[in-house]
Amino acid sequence: MNPSNTTFSCNAFGPTGSGGESLIPSLIARCAQLAMLLEVSASPKPGNVDREHNYPDTCFEHFVASSVAVYPVLELAARSTEKIGSLLRNAVYESSAWQRGGNTHFGAFLLLIPLAMAAGEFSRDQQEQRQQKEQTCCEKVGFRLEAGDFEGLVSRAYAFVRATDCEDAVEFYRAFGHVGVRVNSVDEFDLKDPESTADLRSQDITLYALMEIARDYDLIANEWTTGFVRCLEGAKSILEFMQARNCEAEALTGGSVPTCSGTGINEAVVYTFLKLLSKHRDTFIQTKFDIETADYVSFRAGEILSGWETSGKTAQDFASILPQIQEFDSELLVKKINPGSTADIIIAGLFIALLGGLRF
Repeated sequence: MNPSNTTFSCNAFGPTGSGGESLIPSLIARCAQLAMLLEVSASPKPGNVDREHNYPDTCFEHFVASSVAVYPVLELAARSTEKIGSLLRNAVYESSAWQRGGNTHFGAFLLLIPLAMAAGEFSRDQQEQRQQKEQTCCEKVGFRLEAGDFEGLVSRAYAFVRATDCEDAVEFYRAFGHVGVRVNSVDEFDLKDPESTADLRSQDITLYALMEIARDYDLIANEWTTGFVRCLEGAKSILEFMQARNCEAEALTGGSVPTCSGTGINEAVVYTFLKLLSKHRDTFIQTKFDIETADYVSFRAGEILSGWETSGKTAQDFASILPQIQEFDSELLVKKINPGSTADIIIAGLFIALLGGLRF
């Protein structure tokens, strides 16, 4: 895997289909789908559903079905022809129409939709630049993000979420009502109160304003209001991990990572999951249990990683901490503690990394 030399195109002949429509939105949607599938497949991922573990009401196959079902909405987001709120509601409806495991990707949709819209806008700008250079439609034209483009991508996504309006907020409430999402209610507008949508309209509250209210106790809301910084952190961590695995001296983002080596994409996801969990309190755990439980989980994740990172282990030695990760996984599964918000961030990070050429 060498991200810096990886360029991918929509097909062998060019960026448009037989009807002249761009196929790049399809590519963007597939990157988002693959990100969801890679996240749920990664194991051991302490406390969460993966290919080795299910919960009584929500199983691995439910996440797989949701990842496939949402494709049309992700492609539409990449074409940026709909508003974020309606895209979110449609994503939730498509997901629940194909599986009976309840809420699987609500938080991930909140991140992927604006990021896919940003990627679509970015690709159209690239195409315009090529047209100005008089490239023809018959050329093989690829779309990928360079490492230096990542900040530009999240900046565009941030602009999209800041531009949301009251109808986006209403659609958010409709989407929430369709599935059993476990979240802290926004204080002024109870998510379970049917009158809240009327209050939103009467006060002209935007979806971004709702996220600002919830930012201190909801990780996904905080991502919206801080410019998707953890998503970007996750993408860079995954790419650095994979680059270090190839024994390259410098990571894609320019930093040396001599101890952050792995043996493949599964290890990269597990490592980054633990890294983000150790640094950022998972608000899904905080909502389901309490702050103390969330802080304990972050402490344990950091404890496992720190011992490995400071011991001078090499790429072949990541497996040396698997018993500790598996023990941690078993503990959280028994206690039914699942870091769902961190999983959503991982999905968004994988999406950005895949847009940047990650292949394995």
